[in-house]
Amino acid sequence: MKALILVGGFGTRLRPLTLSAPKPLVEFANKPMILHQIEALKAVGVTEVVLAISYQPEVMLNFLKEFEEKLDIKITCSKETEPLGTAGPLALAREKLVDGSGEPFFVLNSDVICEYPLKDMLEFHKSHGGEASIMVTKVDEPSKYGVVVMDETTGKVEKFVEKPKIFVGNKINAGIYLLNLSVLDRIELKPTSIEKEVFPMIATDRKLYAMILPGFWMDIGQPKDYITGLRLYLDSLRRMSSSKLASGSHIIGNVLVDESAVIGDECLIGPDVAVGPGCVIESGVRLSHCTVMRGVRIKKHACISHSILGWHSTVGRWARVENMTILGEDVHVGDEVYSNGGVVLPHKEIKASILKPEIVL
Repeated sequence: MKALILVGGFGTRLRPLTLSAPKPLVEFANKPMILHQIEALKAVGVTEVVLAISYQPEVMLNFLKEFEEKLDIKITCSKETEPLGTAGPLALAREKLVDGSGEPFFVLNSDVICEYPLKDMLEFHKSHGGEASIMVTKVDEPSKYGVVVMDETTGKVEKFVEKPKIFVGNKINAGIYLLNLSVLDRIELKPTSIEKEVFPMIATDRKLYAMILPGFWMDIGQPKDYITGLRLYLDSLRRMSSSKLASGSHIIGNVLVDESAVIGDECLIGPDVAVGPGCVIESGVRLSHCTVMRGVRIKKHACISHSILGWHSTVGRWARVENMTILGEDVHVGDEVYSNGGVVLPHKEIKASILKPEIVL
């Protein structure tokens, strides 16, 4: 089987992190976002993953080369020279997806995190005999998403409505699809929306089916949702593989700590924290609801909450960083500095407090 991951554009919603790395390579729970998906695809028998990408393809492929060898899965790239929407990239990658086997192929949005029940989706797709299967998830306020109106007994989709103006249901498109090769015949090589044009057409022909996604789901393409997604992911990890989580008297709730990280005395870490490789957390530090990426150093008695600390940054003694502060790569926060929602571009030194949310250029 094959799969296509829609890598997309410039990752502007996750800046300043995406100023240093393409969004799919930004770590989530201590591994690149896209690696969560590639590992899940490999687990259900996918042998080749095609990345539909328009931004820094060389960086992506060079980085993923080691994982291609480690996971024994082929990773190739289909580069857009102009934006093609969410369906055009499928037409562009047609030759890579069609290999004569006749097998359906997966399509995933690159910034979706969940438990990836792809084996169940394969069985569902084979059982209904339609042309396309999509995963949907239930939400409280679906109006800003593509809403799916479906028969929950059979899974048959009655209507697919992209960003409706009125409330028409509580199930939204989760950004994970399993498509027959015949779907490619419906897509022209031009900017096309799979949500607005392709799925409504398949639904009209009564060949679109939806599977309700079990477990959690989150689009982690922006900082607030990234932090929420981390909480949901770690909670899922607790249920499915709790041995991967940290434990000890200094740990509260669900915490993921890379084995190469160094944690000092009298720290209090958690809940919902990921500490990456090579990090140094000095004594007396308090961490909660945050991600600390590779090579970060947090000095004595600093307090970090609801924030993301980019690669190789430093937080000074008694500093306080909170309220969705995002530090880009190699940012240095001084001793006793307070950051209230600062978004700091890479390679900056912060000597004065940031008292209200703002971008620090």
